[in-house]
Amino acid sequence: MTKLIVDGIEVDIPPEYTLLQACEAAGAEIPRFCFHERLSIAGNCRMCLVELKGSPKPVASCAWAVRDCRPGPNGEPPVVNTRTPLVKKAREGVMEFLLINHPLDCPICDQGGECDLQDQAMAYGVDSSRFHENKRAVEDKYLGPLVNTTMTRCIHCTRCVRFATEVAGVPELGAIGRGEDMEITTYLEHAMTSELQGNVVDLCPVGALTNKPYSFTARPWELNKTESIDVMDALGSAIRVDSRGREVMRILPRLNEDVNEEWISDKTRHVVDGLRVQRLDQPYVRDGSRLIPTSWRQAFNAIARKMKTTKPERIGALVGDLASVEEAFALKDLMTRLGVKNIDCRQDGTALDPRAGRASYIFNATIAGIEQADVLIIVGSNPRKEAPVLNARIRKRWRAGKFPVAVIGERIDLTYPYDYLGAGAETLAELAAGRGKFADALNKAERPLLIVGQGALARPDGAAIASAAAKLAVACGAVKDGWNGYSVLHTAASRVGALDIGCVPAEGGRNATEMVKAGALEIAFLLGADEIDVAPGAFVVYIGTHGDRGAHRADVILPAATYTEKPGIYVNTEGRVQMATRANFPPGDAREDWAILRALSDVLGHRLPYDSLGALRAAMFKAHPNLQRIGEVAAGNADDIRKLANAGGAPDKAAFRSPIANFYMTNPIARASAVMAECSKLAHRHHATAAE
Repeated sequence: MTKLIVDGIEVDIPPEYTLLQACEAAGAEIPRFCFHERLSIAGNCRMCLVELKGSPKPVASCAWAVRDCRPGPNGEPPVVNTRTPLVKKAREGVMEFLLINHPLDCPICDQGGECDLQDQAMAYGVDSSRFHENKRAVEDKYLGPLVNTTMTRCIHCTRCVRFATEVAGVPELGAIGRGEDMEITTYLEHAMTSELQGNVVDLCPVGALTNKPYSFTARPWELNKTESIDVMDALGSAIRVDSRGREVMRILPRLNEDVNEEWISDKTRHVVDGLRVQRLDQPYVRDGSRLIPTSWRQAFNAIARKMKTTKPERIGALVGDLASVEEAFALKDLMTRLGVKNIDCRQDGTALDPRAGRASYIFNATIAGIEQADVLIIVGSNPRKEAPVLNARIRKRWRAGKFPVAVIGERIDLTYPYDYLGAGAETLAELAAGRGKFADALNKAERPLLIVGQGALARPDGAAIASAAAKLAVACGAVKDGWNGYSVLHTAASRVGALDIGCVPAEGGRNATEMVKAGALEIAFLLGADEIDVAPGAFVVYIGTHGDRGAHRADVILPAATYTEKPGIYVNTEGRVQMATRANFPPGDAREDWAILRALSDVLGHRLPYDSLGALRAAMFKAHPNLQRIGEVAAGNADDIRKLANAGGAPDKAAFRSPIANFYMTNPIARASAVMAECSKLAHRHHATAAE
């Protein structure tokens, strides 16, 4: 530690800190535009100037390390002042220069009310300018359907450039020109292709980059802000839902160092319009080839009439990818009371089973634990499409150095280099036997990380592949005291929670793949299950939110609530229990899913014993105590991985394929979004051009 005197206060500061960090550790407030904790240091805005005793002029505190400060002539600690007249005058001068060319269009700027330049001009600027020349005009740039540009406002902080290059790993932004002629651009002015590009809007300290779909729709002080959890992938990113009245206006990231840091994917951010359109807002019953609007009572009676003539073994239930744990628990409870053994949460047919132990289906290393790993093998997964924020964490670890990465599966662009080892399960066996070009890197590693994706597990031979991957993990030392590197990456937000409560077939029951075959069932309950096709012949009851695949197949539709319209518990891919909060209310006659199941149970004569969400949770927590520890990860037992490794099996030779072909169209909400449709079209065009 190094002693430092900041504004008369002596503090002990790590020598690797910058002066800016040291001053803030001492309680001083330092303004900045270009500096950001997760980006490299640029030192080009000069707003963070402080007075360092002995220096002939103010220094940029973001670019000056504590270790570079000289002690006094008698060995006194270096002295830093942040509130002297010299510092005040320097900051006023910097602000005056920044405002020379910045347009005074705050009333029509979407950044108004959230603008760093506004705030710092008030706190550190002056009320007049000595410059009267015409302001510089810069042509706006086209960055795609998500980011709107007004480049005349740009102050060249280069945060967006550094984010695209360092965090997103898609270096499409840069600067051309010098001095007054400098411009931030995509060079060829094409749409950005990163799945994380929307984060540049949050990073921009002025209104140069704004949220294009949200443009001119609301001011921040008009919005109700609700902290919640994202369900667009299995990562469980922390989000803030901003709503006005009954309508969600935008979604922003929240800070969560253990999961998403402060980034979210573009699908998470811009799926907002999909929450409003193609909504199911009243019950429907099929009459011939048409779905007829009806009342809740008539819809329930139609189900009850069909249930009376159907044996339990001919009834089945599927849990969708966006379901919360509460509604999955209520569905399982109802099916159990009806004597139904056919229930499954694995729409994609993945070979994961809670009976094999929790460690067999969670991301054991944890998301933050990626930064502790020293070698990585990705098996049957494309994390850039399946979990973009997790992929950014992998890239962050790769940038830190000495982190060899290998891929078994598809050749893909992951934004960081990797060794391609092979396409299928044969490569897993070679590595487990200590053969192959990557074997040396594995043998030298202390904390190997093995990410197994659904592209490897959601196949008929998925159980054999899971066993082969576990065998490799045990062989290379990824499973030991203090470290479990066997990590399953899920694509569905509901999957881990549903597995935790046992939403899999009971002894003698059918799984999802068997249930949807022709003649397997007479009645199928779909709890938001839209990613699977039920064969003709079955009577389908769909509990969901959008007019998607499940609703088109349904004989009875019961309208439900989306993740922003209900409180709910979700468990992310690492097994972390998280709480989503209601931000608005469902449209029309739509109700929360658990309440629909509770009302239906009355009509079916098997009443569920809870009349409130609190009572449901009490019953759920009693059966599954780990679900009440919000924010915590219940670690899996490493012995489960060793048992899985011994399970064996005969894997197929077919190549692994990622389950996500189109990142922007993975669930009913995204498919209803016009913004996601435009992004999908651009992505398809980009891939076609790249292939040519």
